[in-house]
Amino acid sequence: MVRSAIQVIPRQSKAEILSGLPLTVLDLTNTQTETFALWGIRTLGNLAALPEKELIARMGQDGKRLRELARGEHPHLFQPVEPPFTLDERMELDAPVDLLDSLLFIANMMLDQLILRAKARILALASLTITLTLDGGASHTRTVRPALPTTDKQVWIKLLHLDLQAHPPAASILAIALHAEPGSTSKVQLGLFSPQLPEASRLDVTLARIRAIVGENNVGCAVLQDTHALESFRMGPFSVLSGESTVAASSQPRASMRVLRPSEAASITLQNGRPSIFFFRDRRYVVEHAYGPWVVGGDWWARTLWGCEQWDLVARSQDGSMLCCCMMRDLFENKWHMAALYD
Repeated sequence: MVRSAIQVIPRQSKAEILSGLPLTVLDLTNTQTETFALWGIRTLGNLAALPEKELIARMGQDGKRLRELARGEHPHLFQPVEPPFTLDERMELDAPVDLLDSLLFIANMMLDQLILRAKARILALASLTITLTLDGGASHTRTVRPALPTTDKQVWIKLLHLDLQAHPPAASILAIALHAEPGSTSKVQLGLFSPQLPEASRLDVTLARIRAIVGENNVGCAVLQDTHALESFRMGPFSVLSGESTVAASSQPRASMRVLRPSEAASITLQNGRPSIFFFRDRRYVVEHAYGPWVVGGDWWARTLWGCEQWDLVARSQDGSMLCCCMMRDLFENKWHMAALYD
């Protein structure tokens, strides 16, 4: 007789039906598996027949839970397994598409479905990846990511338009696939007297237009790199921090540093390897305190590795005026220049 895929077991028959199942159906640890193997326990029926108190004494509450599972007496709630929530759309085209406007017309309809499914879960789209299957078997993939998740379809279409206009596919398009990453919708509560901030979606479109003109790597916020190289940074994407800043504001006053671009040449006299007198902007200064040197440079494979010394100097001129400055010394050319002034 062939059993059906779904079988309803009466409450009074649970232990009898479960008794023939192997012990491997339980989620056992390696230690528990070895212990039951030493005891000769092979099925759920063998486990259910063990005395409860003795089993708890040897295995603790885990032993009680496993025995209740083997007898069908473990209290539990029915928890349905939900499939993972994904935002994907794909469309095969009847004829190859060459025009960007035609591509965006099709993507507009696909975006409707993605946004509708995201809104049903009170979510927004955080990023959108478009994969174009091209004539000849190649693919062209681009990803756009605004600063804040949004469900504004016109914003997504405009961002796709600007990105694909700057990075067009190399052949005709045979299929389109959209994949979106869901994100929570964020609402920013402004103060009564706070200045009005620009709308995030409009700012994203403006930044996309700027990137199309000056290049992607030239738009963003400066991020310091973890290196000893001078003024080493990269351009990172703009992001909106959620919540309050975790950095505690310091109550101690700090001197501001005014970097000279370009740096100005300076003539300096050393005493015991440390700056003692220097001339800057036709004035003579006597060094009262010298801090350093701090050796900085580039990467280990570059010629400029540890090629500069940095000194912080406190000096006084002949008329008594004080100057706090940062002096740099090029170790390869043995030249000094004024890099910055401290207020």
